[in-house]
Amino acid sequence: MEHFKEVFEILINSEKLIQYGGLTLLLIVIFAETGVFFGFIFPGDALLFTAGLLCNTQLEISIYWLVISVALAAIVGNITGFFTGKYLGKRIFQKKDTRFFKQEHIQKTHQYYEKYGGFALIGGRFLPVIRTFVPILAGAIDMNFWKFTLFNCCGAILWSGTFIPMGYLIGRKFPASLDHIEYFILGITIITMTIFLRGIYKMNKRKKQ
Repeated sequence: MEHFKEVFEILINSEKLIQYGGLTLLLIVIFAETGVFFGFIFPGDALLFTAGLLCNTQLEISIYWLVISVALAAIVGNITGFFTGKYLGKRIFQKKDTRFFKQEHIQKTHQYYEKYGGFALIGGRFLPVIRTFVPILAGAIDMNFWKFTLFNCCGAILWSGTFIPMGYLIGRKFPASLDHIEYFILGITIITMTIFLRGIYKMNKRKKQ
């Protein structure tokens, strides 16, 4: 039990995850966050930012290859989520809550998708929880695969090409920031969660009206 707890703490802590597993574990987690039901527990935005900060130290990889490899992992993850949703079909709306699946997440994602359509796949990349369930929902409602792929690729490239270079530039400009990564992670988490909760509040308000 203690070993499982230790592994879980590494997976949800961006800096520890990269220090422990390097690029390989980073890509696996990005894939999981966008490709499987329980992926919403991972800190995607903070993880990408941290990867940018540690690009030339812990990861020892070119910023360009890092952006490309993360984008590819995110694209493949979304495709996996899409076919998972396609396999489950409408049954996903009747699926009972489990430890790693909440019907509430599907309902909120559905509302978001109904408002923004295919562009939800792009904007949803920048929202916790939503980015995990949008591709699954797209498959469940039988969205055209090639249309899905277009939005999927655009969203993955924008997501990877925003947070990683942001962390990279801050790390280059302010080397001392590497000693205070936890504050940046906390800040990004607060900002993304605030945007997510604000969006949910607006959708709920609009639904009641």
